[in-house]
Amino acid sequence: MLTLGIETSCDETAVALVDDGRLIGEKLATQVDVHTLFGGVVPEIASREHLRVLPRLFKELMAETGISPNDIDNIAVARGPGLLGSLLVGVSFAKGLCLSTNASLIGVNHLWAHLLAPGLLTELEFPALGLLVSGGHTHTYRITSPFQFKLLGRTLDDAAGEAFDKVAKVLNFPYPGGQFIDMLGQDSEPDTKLFPRGYVDNPSMDFSFSGMKTAVSTYILAHPELIFDTMASLEDINALAGEKRAAVSKVCASFNWSVADTLRIKVERALEKAGNVKSLIVAGGVAANSMVRETMADVASAKGLKMTLPDLALCTDNGAMIAYAGGLLAEAGYSHTLDLEAIPRGQVIPLDWVVDYNPEKRQ
Repeated sequence: MLTLGIETSCDETAVALVDDGRLIGEKLATQVDVHTLFGGVVPEIASREHLRVLPRLFKELMAETGISPNDIDNIAVARGPGLLGSLLVGVSFAKGLCLSTNASLIGVNHLWAHLLAPGLLTELEFPALGLLVSGGHTHTYRITSPFQFKLLGRTLDDAAGEAFDKVAKVLNFPYPGGQFIDMLGQDSEPDTKLFPRGYVDNPSMDFSFSGMKTAVSTYILAHPELIFDTMASLEDINALAGEKRAAVSKVCASFNWSVADTLRIKVERALEKAGNVKSLIVAGGVAANSMVRETMADVASAKGLKMTLPDLALCTDNGAMIAYAGGLLAEAGYSHTLDLEAIPRGQVIPLDWVVDYNPEKRQ
């Protein structure tokens, strides 16, 4: 069963083809260079960029794989959460393709797709505890199957990835700056007393990184020698040396630790609530952070769970995860009609699938 995946939820435009769980091909265009000028994603620019590059990526994918649009059985599209204008570009494109090819339409929850993405490389073991840690969300779920996710803990304000980006912006690192905090943090041992952990002095499983972000930003602003005078380039960061590199690396390592240990505390609480699970799945952009990966691996080992992490390429937004999740839904008989709506961040994604919906077969 051949499934096309379309991802346009934020600032990555991506398409991919998955055939019975196997990745056939993918194309991705990033908008990082565009949004770097503003230190973050500008929604109007993001949606216009998706509109500009999505048709080209689709044509290139068809040409490189030698597949005709009429060969596609299902068209899966990220329907939310995300930036509404960006989502609408992908959803509209998917609907147009379904009308022209008679393929089945499948709206995919972008967050669930992240957690299912490791299934492209390894068998997922359910029930599982899922930790999604990204720029817009930090959530835990009890996952019973690819279609059954029970939310245990959620983001109350700033997600972990957003905190990384904002701290990086204060240091004058280029957007997205989390990768540079991770890179420099590996040069130093963390000071575990330097920064607070976020929203842990309570029994809640929810996440809040706004206080931690403010504490780190306040510390950096009180030590202006840590800040680059102008927006740094990768070359500038690599050229850091001496006392300044040591000081910046110490801050980065300590911030990395505070985030990772906060996640550890919340995941351990979620595991107690989730009951018997077989594996721990960690996904999302911040799942690429080396200290987060190491900390979660330690948690899984201590609890006797299988640790499931996506490859680094699957941590960021991509079309392969949408195609894979859509293919699983299609195999189970789920699809959508052309009434499918895009759902922006902050709203609940409805479980409005049509079960065993079979569009008119191709001649």
